[in-house]
Amino acid sequence: MTGRYQSDFAATRRFLDVGEQMLGTLSTTQRHSRPQDPRARAVHQACRTARLAFLAVHADQLYAELTDGRRRHLRVDVLCTAAGELMPGLVPTAEQLAEEGRYQQPRKEGREIDQGLLLWSVLRSPGSGAHLMEAMARPTPRASTLLPAFRADGFVDLGEVTVERRAGVGHVTVQNQRCLNAEDDAVVEALETAVDLVLLDDDVRVGVLRGGVMRHPRYAGRRVFSAGINLTELYRGGITFLGFLMRREMGYIAKMVRGLAPDPDDPTRRPAAEKPWVGAVDTFAIGGGLQILLAADHVVAEKDAYFSLPALREGLVPGVANLRLPRLVPSRRARKAIFSDHTIRAGDTDGALLCDAVVDADEMAEAVASAAARLADPAVVPNRRMLRLAEEPEDRFRQYLAEYALEQSRRIYSEDLFAKLEQTWLARFGSIVAGTKP
Repeated sequence: MTGRYQSDFAATRRFLDVGEQMLGTLSTTQRHSRPQDPRARAVHQACRTARLAFLAVHADQLYAELTDGRRRHLRVDVLCTAAGELMPGLVPTAEQLAEEGRYQQPRKEGREIDQGLLLWSVLRSPGSGAHLMEAMARPTPRASTLLPAFRADGFVDLGEVTVERRAGVGHVTVQNQRCLNAEDDAVVEALETAVDLVLLDDDVRVGVLRGGVMRHPRYAGRRVFSAGINLTELYRGGITFLGFLMRREMGYIAKMVRGLAPDPDDPTRRPAAEKPWVGAVDTFAIGGGLQILLAADHVVAEKDAYFSLPALREGLVPGVANLRLPRLVPSRRARKAIFSDHTIRAGDTDGALLCDAVVDADEMAEAVASAAARLADPAVVPNRRMLRLAEEPEDRFRQYLAEYALEQSRRIYSEDLFAKLEQTWLARFGSIVAGTKP
């Protein structure tokens, strides 16, 4: 890198063009075997070295060009699309991602890692990173479209999620019956829409997040909070880096913690942009389920419920839990939960550090209503904001997200994760179908 934006841009683009041409010469082999081809891996590594060299020097100028001097607020998916159009080869194109999407996770080439490199470079910059976080904190277009109906009727069915207003409380209920409320791209999209509606409706003072009643034979008639990430869908290649992993942490969970971005026409209206949340845990909160609870202001759990963070068993980084969990439990116990898949039961000593109330199953509704009534006090919002300034300043959250983008994009294409996913797949289905999705 010379340090001159235009010349470095041109040189990097030429280098990436050559890399794509070299990958093209390998396409005569079977497509699903190319990820294991050492020649393809060498080309990808060389191109990633070039991308990192360029982004380390020019991320701010690139971001300014993509956002018209930070006058446009682009969500992570739109930002990556725009970056690929401006500098072909910097991140994968829509066509390349569509091609990747035809294959199981171990058969992909890992082009989403390049999206992780871009987001790492943007988020590690105080100015550009804060601007991107603000873009992700704005209401989604779907929520804005549905808001009039929600205000009028007090109910919206989003498929995997419902949101209902009752007596000033916004009840968000996850209803992913197929897999015990495990999350995938569609569930994350629905949850962000639901959280937006709760935050946008002036008649809602408190949000409640709870799992719905299941039809699964083992849990029929019982509520389940969350089974975490849908590992079957991850193995099949249906969990995306932007649409799930980044949108989840920068979207609905961040909005539960920080609220929506201030209205650009009235920045003083910030108190109405965030609201307190109650997490209601029935049966279990596994992995991502526990991560959600770390964003809640009050957690009510039935006495037989349990929590776990099977990060190492899955091969993933458990979202922002590594930042937030040590605030609630001692550091050594946090490591035990993350490194050893330690199960924490609601009634145990550690469970008392994660829950504010532990009650019998038939007392859950009353305990949730009581918690919501207390959190409806107008003084709660300014106090939660001041607590957040002390516990998790926005700049610290931004720095964590930068490293998370880099680490998680690599994790989802790591050999040990593939081995764990295939082991899980074999245990459930008994065979592996190489190549395209079964």
